[in-house]
Amino acid sequence: MARFGIEEEFVLLDEQTLVPSGMSVEARDEILRDVGPGLTAEYLTCQLESATAPVTTTEQARADLRRTRSRLGRAAQMHGAIVACSGTPFISPNRFVVSSSPHYDAVSAQLGEITREHEVNGVHVHVEVDGDEERVRVLNRIRAWLPTLLALTGNSPFTHGRDSGFASWRSILIHRMPSSWSPPHFEDLDDYRTRIDQLISMGAIADASSLSWTVRLSERFPTVEVRVFDAQLDSEDTLLAAALCRGIMTSDAFDAAAPMPLDVIDASLWTAARFGPDARLVDPLTGEVASVRRISAGLLDRLTPTLDRLGDADLVAEGLARIATDGTGAQRQLRAYAENGTAGLRDLYLEGTATL
Repeated sequence: MARFGIEEEFVLLDEQTLVPSGMSVEARDEILRDVGPGLTAEYLTCQLESATAPVTTTEQARADLRRTRSRLGRAAQMHGAIVACSGTPFISPNRFVVSSSPHYDAVSAQLGEITREHEVNGVHVHVEVDGDEERVRVLNRIRAWLPTLLALTGNSPFTHGRDSGFASWRSILIHRMPSSWSPPHFEDLDDYRTRIDQLISMGAIADASSLSWTVRLSERFPTVEVRVFDAQLDSEDTLLAAALCRGIMTSDAFDAAAPMPLDVIDASLWTAARFGPDARLVDPLTGEVASVRRISAGLLDRLTPTLDRLGDADLVAEGLARIATDGTGAQRQLRAYAENGTAGLRDLYLEGTATL
């Protein structure tokens, strides 16, 4: 059974104003110590990132995610902050401080003015795949499904304290990066490395670890890393994203399909970012434009044998039904704000790190 791991990015907010926290590096480091292993500093000083250990079941991942979120929520409250599990904060002052490190300093210098608005938080899912060439084939397999995955998990509807009109404003912000959204289809590992070397030679990225594609080969682990997801409101949303990734990557039910053109995937990613589960996308199974509901139903039908084998069939079916009933993270955020303003958002964010 393929092992997988999950990385979650969080933003610390002032509990009263919901503005990203201006806490000192010392205060943030105290939170890191209180939470313990698995939590690290992220690009901006108001951000943190957690990482699960490699696991084989979603139940193992659930325990890890809940434990870290609970500890993080308690530690943040000690500093007058709350943890927002959202792809972008409700409001941004555009005066962020970049965490000091050689890598982040290089990224900041590369991005220039973009850094002022680059407060984005995502979920990254790593799935272990044996063999370099097989990892490239798996990357090619999941490309066409990236828009559907985004449509089901968009969770960043706000910018500057107002409705952005997008289910995933984070995706729009990331699209300004020089290597973002869908990668091209690759012939083999040599082709993959050649494309990256070109980006580095152009000065578009500093190194392979700076790639912003929605899926890439990990440079540290023998995994394929899917990066299309916004940070998720609660751990069950994150687990659904992870289970869908692993199911698609370990199923051979999609290998007969012709590679989807890059422009088609990117156009579908835009509509997924704009409209979320109400988007119309190009169906990877038929090549026709269809609703997210119809495409996800076809995906579930094809994936069920693999999900049964992995023990994730019920989790995925229940997760898709929950989205149909309760909405995605973006829809739930918009509803909470419409009903009770920033207090509604605060309560929603606190639920995501509720004490166990």
